[in-house]
Amino acid sequence: MIRIVIADDHTIMREGLKRILDGAEDIAVVGEAVDGFEALAHVRKGGFDLLMLDLSMPGRSGVELIRQIKDEVPKLPILVLTMHDEEQYAVRAIRAGARGYLTKESAGTQLVSAIRKVASGRPYISQEVAEQLAMEVMPAHEELPHKQLSNREFEVFTLLVGGKSITEIADLLHLSAKTVSTHKTRVLQKMGMNSLAEMVQYAVQNRLIASFKN
Repeated sequence: MIRIVIADDHTIMREGLKRILDGAEDIAVVGEAVDGFEALAHVRKGGFDLLMLDLSMPGRSGVELIRQIKDEVPKLPILVLTMHDEEQYAVRAIRAGARGYLTKESAGTQLVSAIRKVASGRPYISQEVAEQLAMEVMPAHEELPHKQLSNREFEVFTLLVGGKSITEIADLLHLSAKTVSTHKTRVLQKMGMNSLAEMVQYAVQNRLIASFKN
C-alpha cells in the first residue's frame, strides 16, 4: 500500500484528487495539508510513503519547501502536482529534490501511474523536462536571463509578472516589503532590465506568464 499525504491549499482540488485515487486499491490518502507549515508537520511526524505537493501554497512553499523537506527527510519521495507550466518550475523542482512533476490538467489521466512510479523510486517527468535537464549539463549552451535567478528571485519574478504587488508578494511569501523590493531590484539587474513592463514582455515571449491561472 502506498500511503500518501496531499499538500494543496484548495479544498476542491484535494477532494478531486481523492476521488481520482478512490479506484486505486494500492493507494491510500492518509493525510492532508493546506500550507507549507502543515506539510512540514506531516513530514516530521512521518507514517506515509509519498508527498504530493502543490508549489503555490500559503507560507513556505515552492522550490524552497522542497529543498527543506529533502534536507530533513532525504528519502521521502515528492511528486509535484501544480498549475505551473513545466517550462517554468519543473527543472528547478527536480533539482531541489522532487522525484516527479505533473501538471494539474494532466492529473486525471496520469496521476495514479505517476504516484506508482515515484513511490517505486523512479522519476516521473515529461520528455520536455528530460530534455531541459539534459541541456543543462551540455556545454556551451546560451543561458536565458531568468535561469540566472535564484529560486527565491525566480519566485518573486513570476509573482510580479503575474500581476502581484510588492505588498501582496510580501504577504504571500511571509517576507517584508523591503526584502521583496530588494529581490525585485536584483531580478532587474540580473536580467538587464529597467522596468516591470520589460519583465512582463520577457515573460510573455518565453511563456513564463501562463502559470498564474489559479
